[in-house]
Amino acid sequence: QVEKSRKRRLHMVTWNVATAEPPEDVTSLLQLDVQPPTDLYVIGLQEVNATPVRFISDLIAEDSWSHVFMDTLAPRGFVKVTSVRMQGLLLLVFAKQIHLPYIRNIQTTYTRTGIFGYWGNKGGVSVRFSFYGHMVCFLNCHLAAHMNYALERVDEFEYILEAQDFDLYDTPQIRDHKVVFWFGDLNFRIADHGLHFLRSSINSGRLNLLWNKDQLIMMKKKEAFLQEFEEGPLNFKPTYKFDRNSDTYDTSGKKRKPAWTDRILWRIKPKTLPSEEDEEEEKASTSTDDREDEFPILVTQDKYTSDMSYGVSDHKPVIATFSLDLRKCFDTPLVHVSPVGVWSADQDALLTYTVQEDFMSSTWDWIGLYKVGFKSAADYETFVWVRENDLSVDKDEIPLLGGQYVLGYYSTNMQSITGLSASFQVSVSKRAVMEGLVPEDINGLNK
Repeated sequence: QVEKSRKRRLHMVTWNVATAEPPEDVTSLLQLDVQPPTDLYVIGLQEVNATPVRFISDLIAEDSWSHVFMDTLAPRGFVKVTSVRMQGLLLLVFAKQIHLPYIRNIQTTYTRTGIFGYWGNKGGVSVRFSFYGHMVCFLNCHLAAHMNYALERVDEFEYILEAQDFDLYDTPQIRDHKVVFWFGDLNFRIADHGLHFLRSSINSGRLNLLWNKDQLIMMKKKEAFLQEFEEGPLNFKPTYKFDRNSDTYDTSGKKRKPAWTDRILWRIKPKTLPSEEDEEEEKASTSTDDREDEFPILVTQDKYTSDMSYGVSDHKPVIATFSLDLRKCFDTPLVHVSPVGVWSADQDALLTYTVQEDFMSSTWDWIGLYKVGFKSAADYETFVWVRENDLSVDKDEIPLLGGQYVLGYYSTNMQSITGLSASFQVSVSKRAVMEGLVPEDINGLNK
């Protein structure tokens, strides 16, 4: 029984945070209470404070922005799938826990563009993965600044598209993916108009008067490769440049002109047109095209706006939400994993797993014990290597106070959790009761 298509909801954010620390509350930014609920969050930041000590490793000390998003999303059942950072550029991907086994072939990469001799502070970071069998790629860019560098911005983008390569043979480059999202501080400005005209058009809500002078819209008319990228209408005020903690455009001596620097675009892979030779053979379409016809993906933008309520930066964040209408190419996890018997810290616990579909497993794969509401694959209580013959968890590693947990099989080659158990109860241990850590009747032990 192949599932008919089903809409998945994607919530994207781009924000140049201008080295600020994150605000306390990111609820409105993530629109947490919106129905129907989100399936994937993709957050691209620029100018994240690049303190070297925070660079050492993903796991040792993540930056404060990653922490705020993880702390907010984890209790709501979202797990950080992956992240990639290059200096001030940061890209984070979160998914609802149920989707984790169907997010595969995750790869991240980055490209520096130092066209003006500034080393590494501009460029692009990207994440690609297969989502229920559909190859998608997210590219967060910070392109060259200043009004008169529009051509350089286009060149930088083209360079990033050509420079980034991935391991998979069928999607070696960004544009080979079925869907690409291109977003970030693309730095395109509004040309020709004077400051007074800009401000009066914005204040009177006649934003459409500025569209035909937006450099990205102008460049799209000239550059064929840009025309493949779609963008929703700019029905929100330009998001740059504001006095911090205000809704007032730049009042400093520089008096920067307002601009739509922060954008979110997307591209559906164009169908390959049959060449004349192919038409002579009746069934010349390749198997990949058949597969794409059988498993199409439809992308609809539901919202494209900015959130004016945040003032920590001189940019306002831009939000886009999408419906991804897709048919799953598969709906079985690669690995089935489950606990065996009762788990508590009173005795060693057993677990079992079965590989349901062959994949590049490795002796470095492991099964982690995760508390429900975990933040990322690295956020385990304990783990066992799958290469061990005896798949048991030492009782000293099991949480004394028990709680709701899941087991997750982590594939080192795929860089992702390829199988998750149903959630199960770890019982409160007798030891915890004896040591007075819990009220005595919690498990009915003392009734």
